[in-house]
Amino acid sequence: MPILGILASAITGNLVTNSYESIATVTVSTATPTISFTSIPATYTHLQLRGITRDARSVNVNTLNVRLGNGSIDTGNNYAAHTIDGDGGTATAAGTTSTSKMGFWIEPGASGTASAFGGFVIDILDYKNTNKYKTIRVLGGTDLNGSGNAHLCSGLWMSTSAVTNIEFLNNGDFNFVQYSTFALYGIKGA
Repeated sequence: MPILGILASAITGNLVTNSYESIATVTVSTATPTISFTSIPATYTHLQLRGITRDARSVNVNTLNVRLGNGSIDTGNNYAAHTIDGDGGTATAAGTTSTSKMGFWIEPGASGTASAFGGFVIDILDYKNTNKYKTIRVLGGTDLNGSGNAHLCSGLWMSTSAVTNIEFLNNGDFNFVQYSTFALYGIKGA
């Protein structure tokens, strides 16, 4: 067997069959300021969110924010976030602590390239574990027709509560535009 075949079988041999299960998908039909997932079942090891978004704020790129909760969304200063951002010419890094949401620069605003959407994948690790704070990691980016940004981010919800609710919102409470889509998946453990 070729080396790549051996490597591929070693990698796939440890995956759980059907390890990702769709929980819910929301596609915006009428502009709205928040997207929420509620009553998330505690039957998985991790959660993953995938989406494409754009908002109505008059900027090229706006901040997509995430809040978590158990029964209701935590709006207290119980979050931290770190971002690394690159635009092909400059790399920047930023961090926030003791803030009311986790913010990530990953979506075009109304002044950005027409009809461009930003994409992201967010993992919420050990979301139901009540013995530790919840960690998230984000990979996202925007294409603004010749320019744009790539983002690698991490976040922390400083709570040991299991995650049963997730909320997305934009800086300035601007609306998500039509066709923004959010998909929530459960990831089974091995």
